Amino acid sequence: MQRLDGADEIVHTRNATFQQLHALLGNRTKRHRQQSFLVQGVRPLTIALDREWPLRVLLGPLDREVSSWAAEAWRHSTAPKTLMPAELLDELGEKADVTELVGVAEMPADDPERLPTDAGPIVLIDRATQPRNLGMLARSIDAFGGAGLIVTGHAADPYDPQAVRASTGSLLAVPVLRAEGPEQVQEWFERGSWQYVGTDETGERELRELDLVRPTVIVLGNETRGMSSAWWEACDTTVALPIVGTASSLNVAVTGSIVLHEALRQRIDAGV
Repeated sequence: MQRLDGADEIVHTRNATFQQLHALLGNRTKRHRQQSFLVQGVRPLTIALDREWPLRVLLGPLDREVSSWAAEAWRHSTAPKTLMPAELLDELGEKADVTELVGVAEMPADDPERLPTDAGPIVLIDRATQPRNLGMLARSIDAFGGAGLIVTGHAADPYDPQAVRASTGSLLAVPVLRAEGPEQVQEWFERGSWQYVGTDETGERELRELDLVRPTVIVLGNETRGMSSAWWEACDTTVALPIVGTASSLNVAVTGSIVLHEALRQRIDAGV
Protein backbone atom coordinates (compact mmCIF):
# COMPACT_ATOMS: atom_id res chain seq x y z
CA MET A 1 0.00 0.00 0.00
CA GLN A 2 1.23 3.50 -0.79
CA ARG A 3 0.19 7.11 -1.13
CA LEU A 4 -0.27 8.80 -4.49
CA ASP A 5 1.72 11.86 -5.53
CA GLY A 6 2.51 13.86 -8.64
CA ALA A 7 -0.91 15.44 -9.03
CA ASP A 8 -1.59 18.30 -11.41
CA GLU A 9 -4.25 19.66 -9.05
CA ILE A 10 -5.27 19.15 -5.43
CA VAL A 11 -8.86 19.70 -4.33
CA HIS A 12 -9.21 20.23 -0.59
CA THR A 13 -12.86 21.24 -0.29
CA ARG A 14 -16.20 21.05 -2.05
CA ASN A 15 -15.13 23.81 -4.39
CA ALA A 16 -16.32 24.55 -7.92
CA THR A 17 -14.14 21.80 -9.38
CA PHE A 18 -15.62 19.19 -7.06
CA GLN A 19 -19.16 20.42 -7.71
CA GLN A 20 -18.66 20.02 -11.45
CA LEU A 21 -17.42 16.48 -10.93
CA HIS A 22 -20.24 15.63 -8.54
CA ALA A 23 -22.82 16.82 -11.09
CA LEU A 24 -21.70 14.00 -13.41
CA LEU A 25 -23.23 11.48 -11.00
CA GLY A 26 -26.86 12.41 -11.40
CA ASN A 27 -27.23 15.33 -13.79
CA ARG A 28 -27.66 14.09 -17.34
CA THR A 29 -27.78 17.59 -18.78
CA LYS A 30 -24.44 18.52 -17.25
CA ARG A 31 -22.87 15.24 -18.35
CA HIS A 32 -23.77 16.00 -21.93
CA ARG A 33 -22.90 19.66 -21.66
CA GLN A 34 -19.44 18.72 -20.39
CA GLN A 35 -19.31 15.71 -22.76
CA SER A 36 -17.91 13.73 -19.84
CA PHE A 37 -18.92 10.78 -17.67
CA LEU A 38 -17.55 9.00 -14.61
CA VAL A 39 -15.81 5.64 -14.70
CA GLN A 40 -15.95 3.92 -11.30
CA GLY A 41 -14.52 0.58 -10.22
CA VAL A 42 -11.40 -1.44 -10.89
CA ARG A 43 -12.55 -3.37 -13.97
CA PRO A 44 -14.20 -0.45 -15.86
CA LEU A 45 -11.22 1.79 -15.18
CA THR A 46 -8.76 -0.93 -16.16
CA ILE A 47 -10.58 -1.35 -19.48
CA ALA A 48 -10.58 2.41 -20.03
CA LEU A 49 -6.83 2.61 -19.40
CA ASP A 50 -5.98 -0.51 -21.42
CA ARG A 51 -7.99 0.74 -24.39
CA GLU A 52 -6.53 4.23 -24.04
CA TRP A 53 -9.98 5.75 -23.71
CA PRO A 54 -9.56 9.55 -23.53
CA LEU A 55 -9.64 10.53 -19.85
CA ARG A 56 -10.06 14.19 -19.02
CA VAL A 57 -8.79 13.62 -15.48
CA LEU A 58 -7.88 10.76 -13.17
CA LEU A 59 -8.94 11.26 -9.55
CA GLY A 60 -7.21 9.73 -6.54
CA PRO A 61 -7.27 10.01 -2.72
CA LEU A 62 -5.09 12.61 -1.04
CA ASP A 63 -5.09 11.00 2.40
CA ARG A 64 -5.51 7.27 1.83
CA GLU A 65 -3.08 4.57 0.81
CA VAL A 66 -3.95 2.63 -2.32
CA SER A 67 -3.22 -0.80 -3.76
CA SER A 68 -0.43 -1.62 -6.18
CA TRP A 69 -3.02 -1.68 -9.00
CA ALA A 70 -4.10 1.90 -8.30
CA ALA A 71 -0.54 3.11 -7.82
CA GLU A 72 0.57 1.60 -11.12
CA ALA A 73 -2.48 2.92 -12.98
CA TRP A 74 -1.84 6.38 -11.54
CA ARG A 75 1.83 6.29 -12.46
CA HIS A 76 1.34 5.14 -16.04
CA SER A 77 -1.74 7.15 -17.00
CA THR A 78 -1.09 10.17 -19.19
CA ALA A 79 -4.33 11.87 -18.11
CA PRO A 80 -4.24 14.98 -15.92
CA LYS A 81 -4.34 13.93 -12.26
CA THR A 82 -6.24 15.39 -9.31
CA LEU A 83 -5.99 14.40 -5.66
CA MET A 84 -8.77 15.05 -3.16
CA PRO A 85 -9.72 13.94 0.36
CA ALA A 86 -10.80 10.29 0.44
CA GLU A 87 -14.28 11.17 1.72
CA LEU A 88 -14.89 13.33 -1.36
CA LEU A 89 -13.53 10.66 -3.68
CA ASP A 90 -15.84 8.12 -2.05
CA GLU A 91 -18.81 10.29 -2.99
CA LEU A 92 -17.74 10.24 -6.62
CA GLY A 93 -17.02 6.50 -6.48
CA GLU A 94 -20.33 5.88 -4.67
CA LYS A 95 -18.67 3.29 -2.42
CA ALA A 96 -17.67 4.28 1.10
CA ASP A 97 -14.07 3.64 2.19
CA VAL A 98 -13.04 1.61 -0.85
CA THR A 99 -12.66 4.05 -3.74
CA GLU A 100 -9.09 4.20 -5.01
CA LEU A 101 -9.44 5.86 -8.40
CA VAL A 102 -12.21 7.46 -10.45
CA GLY A 103 -11.85 8.43 -14.09
CA VAL A 104 -13.58 11.28 -15.89
CA ALA A 105 -13.93 9.99 -19.44
CA GLU A 106 -14.63 11.85 -22.66
CA MET A 107 -18.05 11.10 -24.14
CA PRO A 108 -17.70 9.87 -27.74
CA ALA A 109 -19.59 11.26 -30.70
CA ASP A 110 -22.69 9.50 -32.05
CA ASP A 111 -20.87 8.68 -35.28
CA PRO A 112 -22.04 5.60 -37.20
CA GLU A 113 -18.48 5.14 -38.44
CA ARG A 114 -17.74 3.82 -34.96
CA LEU A 115 -19.96 0.80 -35.63
CA PRO A 116 -18.23 -2.12 -37.36
CA THR A 117 -20.44 -3.45 -40.14
CA ASP A 118 -18.56 -6.71 -40.66
CA ALA A 119 -18.99 -8.10 -37.14
CA GLY A 120 -21.95 -9.56 -35.25
CA PRO A 121 -25.43 -8.06 -34.87
CA ILE A 122 -26.13 -4.55 -33.68
CA VAL A 123 -28.54 -4.26 -30.77
CA LEU A 124 -30.99 -1.36 -30.74
CA ILE A 125 -33.18 -0.46 -27.79
CA ASP A 126 -35.96 2.08 -28.14
CA ARG A 127 -36.96 4.42 -25.29
CA ALA A 128 -35.19 2.44 -22.57
CA THR A 129 -35.99 3.74 -19.08
CA GLN A 130 -33.47 1.83 -16.95
CA PRO A 131 -29.75 2.69 -17.21
CA ARG A 132 -28.87 -0.72 -15.75
CA ASN A 133 -30.53 -2.44 -18.71
CA LEU A 134 -28.31 -0.48 -21.08
CA GLY A 135 -25.24 -1.57 -19.15
CA MET A 136 -26.36 -5.20 -19.05
CA LEU A 137 -27.01 -5.15 -22.79
CA ALA A 138 -23.56 -3.72 -23.46
CA ARG A 139 -22.09 -6.53 -21.36
CA SER A 140 -23.95 -9.18 -23.41
CA ILE A 141 -22.99 -7.52 -26.69
CA ASP A 142 -19.38 -7.65 -25.58
CA ALA A 143 -19.64 -11.28 -24.43
CA PHE A 144 -21.51 -12.63 -27.46
CA GLY A 145 -19.67 -10.81 -30.25
CA GLY A 146 -22.18 -8.08 -31.07
CA ALA A 147 -21.06 -5.04 -33.02
CA GLY A 148 -22.58 -2.23 -30.97
CA LEU A 149 -25.51 -0.71 -29.12
CA ILE A 150 -27.87 1.97 -30.41
CA VAL A 151 -30.23 3.79 -28.04
CA THR A 152 -33.15 5.59 -29.68
CA GLY A 153 -35.92 7.91 -28.60
CA HIS A 154 -36.31 9.66 -25.27
CA ALA A 155 -34.33 7.15 -23.26
CA ALA A 156 -32.09 6.56 -20.27
CA ASP A 157 -28.54 7.82 -20.59
CA PRO A 158 -26.02 5.11 -21.54
CA TYR A 159 -23.35 7.18 -19.76
CA ASP A 160 -25.22 7.23 -16.46
CA PRO A 161 -22.91 5.76 -13.76
CA GLN A 162 -25.49 3.00 -13.19
CA ALA A 163 -25.15 1.92 -16.82
CA VAL A 164 -21.36 1.99 -16.77
CA ARG A 165 -21.24 -0.05 -13.55
CA ALA A 166 -23.83 -2.59 -14.76
CA SER A 167 -21.77 -3.13 -17.90
CA THR A 168 -18.69 -3.96 -15.75
CA GLY A 169 -16.74 -1.87 -18.23
CA SER A 170 -18.18 -3.25 -21.46
CA LEU A 171 -19.63 0.19 -22.30
CA LEU A 172 -16.00 1.18 -22.82
CA ALA A 173 -15.40 -1.75 -25.17
CA VAL A 174 -18.62 -1.67 -27.22
CA PRO A 175 -19.51 1.23 -29.53
CA VAL A 176 -22.61 2.98 -28.14
CA LEU A 177 -24.58 5.51 -30.18
CA ARG A 178 -27.75 7.50 -29.65
CA ALA A 179 -30.23 8.18 -32.45
CA GLU A 180 -33.64 9.78 -32.82
CA GLY A 181 -35.51 6.89 -34.42
CA PRO A 182 -35.88 4.53 -37.39
CA GLU A 183 -35.26 7.08 -40.14
CA GLN A 184 -31.90 8.15 -38.76
CA VAL A 185 -30.79 4.58 -38.10
CA GLN A 186 -31.85 3.42 -41.56
CA GLU A 187 -29.77 6.21 -43.07
CA TRP A 188 -26.75 4.65 -41.39
CA PHE A 189 -27.24 1.18 -42.87
CA GLU A 190 -28.04 0.22 -46.43
CA ARG A 191 -31.59 -1.08 -46.51
CA GLY A 192 -31.76 -4.58 -47.92
CA SER A 193 -28.27 -5.49 -46.79
CA TRP A 194 -29.39 -5.29 -43.18
CA GLN A 195 -32.40 -7.02 -41.66
CA TYR A 196 -34.27 -5.50 -38.73
CA VAL A 197 -35.53 -8.13 -36.30
CA GLY A 198 -37.98 -6.92 -33.67
CA THR A 199 -38.62 -8.75 -30.41
CA ASP A 200 -42.11 -9.03 -28.99
CA GLU A 201 -44.21 -11.64 -27.19
CA THR A 202 -46.53 -11.65 -30.21
CA GLY A 203 -43.67 -12.10 -32.70
CA GLU A 204 -44.41 -13.94 -35.93
CA ARG A 205 -41.24 -16.05 -36.15
CA GLU A 206 -39.30 -18.42 -33.92
CA LEU A 207 -35.74 -17.45 -33.13
CA ARG A 208 -34.21 -20.63 -34.56
CA GLU A 209 -35.88 -19.93 -37.92
CA LEU A 210 -33.96 -16.72 -38.49
CA ASP A 211 -30.68 -16.32 -40.34
CA LEU A 212 -28.70 -14.22 -37.85
CA VAL A 213 -25.42 -14.64 -39.70
CA ARG A 214 -26.45 -11.96 -42.18
CA PRO A 215 -26.11 -8.32 -41.03
CA THR A 216 -28.80 -7.86 -38.40
CA VAL A 217 -30.17 -5.11 -36.19
CA ILE A 218 -31.91 -6.63 -33.15
CA VAL A 219 -34.65 -4.21 -32.09
CA LEU A 220 -35.76 -4.19 -28.45
CA GLY A 221 -38.63 -2.09 -27.20
CA ASN A 222 -39.35 -0.12 -24.07
CA GLU A 223 -39.34 -2.20 -20.86
CA THR A 224 -43.07 -1.62 -20.29
CA ARG A 225 -44.65 -0.79 -23.63
CA GLY A 226 -42.48 -2.70 -26.08
CA MET A 227 -41.60 -1.43 -29.54
CA SER A 228 -43.10 1.79 -30.82
CA SER A 229 -45.35 1.72 -33.89
CA ALA A 230 -42.54 3.32 -35.89
CA TRP A 231 -40.20 0.46 -35.08
CA TRP A 232 -42.92 -2.12 -35.76
CA GLU A 233 -43.18 -0.70 -39.27
CA ALA A 234 -39.41 -0.55 -39.69
CA CYS A 235 -38.78 -4.19 -38.77
CA ASP A 236 -38.57 -6.84 -41.49
CA THR A 237 -39.81 -9.48 -39.06
CA THR A 238 -40.52 -10.01 -35.38
CA VAL A 239 -39.52 -12.85 -33.13
CA ALA A 240 -41.11 -14.24 -29.97
CA LEU A 241 -39.28 -16.10 -27.21
CA PRO A 242 -41.53 -18.76 -25.64
CA ILE A 243 -41.58 -18.75 -21.83
CA VAL A 244 -43.22 -20.96 -19.21
CA GLY A 245 -43.90 -20.68 -15.51
CA THR A 246 -45.44 -17.72 -13.74
CA ALA A 247 -43.27 -15.04 -15.38
CA SER A 248 -45.30 -12.69 -17.54
CA SER A 249 -42.35 -11.47 -19.59
CA LEU A 250 -38.55 -11.35 -19.81
CA ASN A 251 -36.32 -8.47 -18.82
CA VAL A 252 -35.34 -6.59 -21.97
CA ALA A 253 -31.64 -7.19 -21.36
CA VAL A 254 -32.31 -10.92 -20.97
CA THR A 255 -34.25 -10.95 -24.24
CA GLY A 256 -31.42 -9.23 -26.05
CA SER A 257 -28.90 -11.64 -24.55
CA ILE A 258 -30.82 -14.70 -25.76
CA VAL A 259 -30.99 -13.40 -29.32
CA LEU A 260 -27.31 -12.43 -29.22
CA HIS A 261 -26.32 -15.88 -28.03
CA GLU A 262 -28.27 -17.52 -30.84
CA ALA A 263 -26.57 -15.20 -33.33
CA LEU A 264 -23.17 -16.20 -31.93
CA ARG A 265 -24.08 -19.91 -32.15
CA GLN A 266 -25.05 -19.50 -35.81
CA ARG A 267 -21.86 -17.57 -36.59
CA ILE A 268 -19.74 -20.25 -34.94
CA ASP A 269 -21.56 -23.02 -36.83
CA ALA A 270 -21.06 -21.08 -40.08
CA GLY A 271 -17.38 -20.56 -39.35
CA VAL A 272 -17.75 -16.77 -39.43
